[in-house]
Amino acid sequence: MPQKYVKKILDARIYDLAIETPIDAAPLLSQRLNNEILLKREDLQPVFSFKLRGAYNKLRHLSKEQLAAGVIAASAGNHAQGLALAAKKMGVKATIVMPKTTPLIKVDAVRARGAKVVLVGDSYDTAAAHANKLVEEQGLTYIHPFDDPDIIAGQGTVGMEILRQHPGDLDAIFIAVGGGGLCAGVAAYVKYVRPGVKIIAVESDDAACLDAAMKAGRRVRLKEVGIFADGTAVAQVGKETFRILKDLVDEVITVSTDEICAALKDVYNDTRAICEPSGAMGVAGLKKYVEKHGIEGQTLLSIQCGANIDFDRLRYISERTEVGEKREAVLAVTLDEKPGSFQTFCKLLGKRNISEFNYRYNDANRAQVFAGMKVTSDEDRHQLVADLIAKGYTVSDMTDNEMAKLHIRHMVGGRSPQVGKEQVYRFEFPERPGAMLNFLVHLGGRFNISMFHYRNHGSAFGRVLVGFQASEKDQRALKKFLDELGYRYENETDNEAYRFFLGSE
Repeated sequence: MPQKYVKKILDARIYDLAIETPIDAAPLLSQRLNNEILLKREDLQPVFSFKLRGAYNKLRHLSKEQLAAGVIAASAGNHAQGLALAAKKMGVKATIVMPKTTPLIKVDAVRARGAKVVLVGDSYDTAAAHANKLVEEQGLTYIHPFDDPDIIAGQGTVGMEILRQHPGDLDAIFIAVGGGGLCAGVAAYVKYVRPGVKIIAVESDDAACLDAAMKAGRRVRLKEVGIFADGTAVAQVGKETFRILKDLVDEVITVSTDEICAALKDVYNDTRAICEPSGAMGVAGLKKYVEKHGIEGQTLLSIQCGANIDFDRLRYISERTEVGEKREAVLAVTLDEKPGSFQTFCKLLGKRNISEFNYRYNDANRAQVFAGMKVTSDEDRHQLVADLIAKGYTVSDMTDNEMAKLHIRHMVGGRSPQVGKEQVYRFEFPERPGAMLNFLVHLGGRFNISMFHYRNHGSAFGRVLVGFQASEKDQRALKKFLDELGYRYENETDNEAYRFFLGSE
């Protein structure tokens, strides 16, 4: 099987549009991890992503009749831009169907490259369904973003370049996986030419469709997919890509949002390049692999696969980076409500920096604080918690509590005894003009809203924390009501962060 793809990769004629990107050293990361770390800079392509390779290779293999009919794709980002530029180069009419939630910067980038943009629905699946409808109605040629041999071969030229540019020692290549086109192409070439090089697939832990497929021995469709790493937010790995990957991938590693954010900073520190989350996922997986296996003295390469990120998202990423680097502990601590208690607490911390401190008077006996503190590792964080408990403090470690980091740290301010019974839910809704009003209209007036917190994170989906005045016996009716709304949600009524700072006594 790899031999077939090696020939297709060698026959790819893409370099009159795509560029051969460099491999850069990452000296700071190398020193810290005690391995030689290399970065394949696909973020330097004309569309800031590897996707141009596959799209252009596919168009080069279409017949005159297929090209004359015009091409179409469904995409929220990199494939759209790659296909638009490839079509412009070849004088082909291109239509890109994008979700209405697609950030304007990406919509404008596709239009600037000559493609017609059709905005439909809130998700990729809705956009893809509309694209297929247009194929039937107008006879357009559909260009799949990953599950196509010519697309896979185009992406495989990345692997060909890596082995040519770096003929020396190479122990492993780390590749972000969504649908699997890049990983399949690179694996097919590398495993045929240098089978000793390990192929490590990296997925976000909330969109790990390849990991699920490898464990099941067949493709599976995830019920829900996280959208932070939007470039790889795919519910099911491709049929052809999985056929390749199941035999050629040595290991699948999943990484968290915080770990991806930390990797973004690592890449920036070494290259001054700002990746998109999926673009830094390989580095996040590389770091986790080194820690998991105790690797030292090896040569490890990560494909820096994209840099199409909205500037507004950097604020959120920066907030999460310290936790992802394991350099911040997020703690809820109970102090005695008396003069000098805060000073005593700070003295106990010694020379540790306090990165955040939120407090509001609770009662005459105790004060509850939300504190961020600098640490050097997970072990250091656990030791800090143990030291505080040993000194008589009540401590809850919220470093891994998603609701605490997304909402509570911005809401600490006391309780409302007038609320009574309250049910708390965390929502995600499509982010576009008027989305907040639309969300509130959908909630309607059946249950009174007792608490509401929303922050724009610069992504395709808004995140909201809502409290409803509802008793436990109303919970079934409330759940039925929320299911009918159609928004993704999670019950957070028992979350300790809520109980600690905002819940009723």
